[in-house]
Amino acid sequence: MENKMNIKLVLEDGSEFYGYSFGDDSIRDRVCTVVFNTSMVGYQEIVSDPAYTDQFVVMTYTLIGNYGMTEEDYESKSLSIGGLIVREYNDQPSNFRYTKTLEEVMCEHHIPGIWGIDTRMLTRKLRDKGSMRGILTSTFTTKESALAMIRVTPVPTDAVARVSSKKRWYTRTANAKHHVVAVDCGMKTNIVRTLTAKGCNVTVVPYNTTAAQIEALNPDGVIISSGPGCPTDAGEVMATIKELWGKYPMFGIGLGCQLICLSKGATVDTLPHGHRGGYPVRCCEDGKITSTAQNHAYAVNRDSLAGTGLTVLYENVTDLSVEGVIDAESNVIGVQFAPESAPGPQDNYALFDRFISMMKEDN
Repeated sequence: MENKMNIKLVLEDGSEFYGYSFGDDSIRDRVCTVVFNTSMVGYQEIVSDPAYTDQFVVMTYTLIGNYGMTEEDYESKSLSIGGLIVREYNDQPSNFRYTKTLEEVMCEHHIPGIWGIDTRMLTRKLRDKGSMRGILTSTFTTKESALAMIRVTPVPTDAVARVSSKKRWYTRTANAKHHVVAVDCGMKTNIVRTLTAKGCNVTVVPYNTTAAQIEALNPDGVIISSGPGCPTDAGEVMATIKELWGKYPMFGIGLGCQLICLSKGATVDTLPHGHRGGYPVRCCEDGKITSTAQNHAYAVNRDSLAGTGLTVLYENVTDLSVEGVIDAESNVIGVQFAPESAPGPQDNYALFDRFISMMKEDN
């Protein structure tokens, strides 16, 4: 790593943050949306989560890299995060399981990083003003040039297409009780691991797989996975959901929850700075509050659910935004948070059991 400040982050409002580069130092002048994550652990799962495609992630926890990277803990082997912004980077991990340092992995996947900046100030700015686009560039780049590059760089609309599986793949378990088809919109591996551990064979299909192709696989249930980007950009997935509605139990996670709601005519609102990290949610059925791990920038408009058959199942305790929906009659459920817990608390694993119960009732 460099011992002098050689890289800066410039936000679209003109703010500049100078720091030290780590990761792939050859990647400069990359423009992404800058967001923050409040998780205290789990940077490997965050860096390898496809939902962070085209985003610079600010880690609010001060020390990153101290336990390295472990082969078993990736959520995707094709890392697509735009870049990483941290207060202090540690390149000498202390962890008997680690196989590579964070910087080595970032270099392999062409991910730039900046450390040494005041992440508290940056996080407060994003919290107060909302997520902004920014550019990681050389300290020699003028502010005017940096802002011009931000302005002329288009906002990508093909994130799901880029991160989704390009072909069908399978996982199998002994004495499987159910067969689940998972539509990969940028799915985290732990969703598949969890289903397999609970006795399900899983067939993972690309995002643009048609309803007829899914029906030909004879599933007992369908998962619509989490993923990156604006949900309205994934029209193919919405069309598939519409055709499958009521035919199979369906479970949407993150982006999948938003697509389920959009497919029924509801709308989604952009959150000022998104929910990334740990948040408490309340179950509207029993009032129980649980801790969740989240990574999304959109919330389903509560009023728009009227007439869709969907009702609110979970709500965020801090801002009362919709965190989950259900159509009990059609055996459809969706949640904005990560029940597979990668990273995060394991409070909501039972949602997979509920999905499995729906498949039992449907058979």
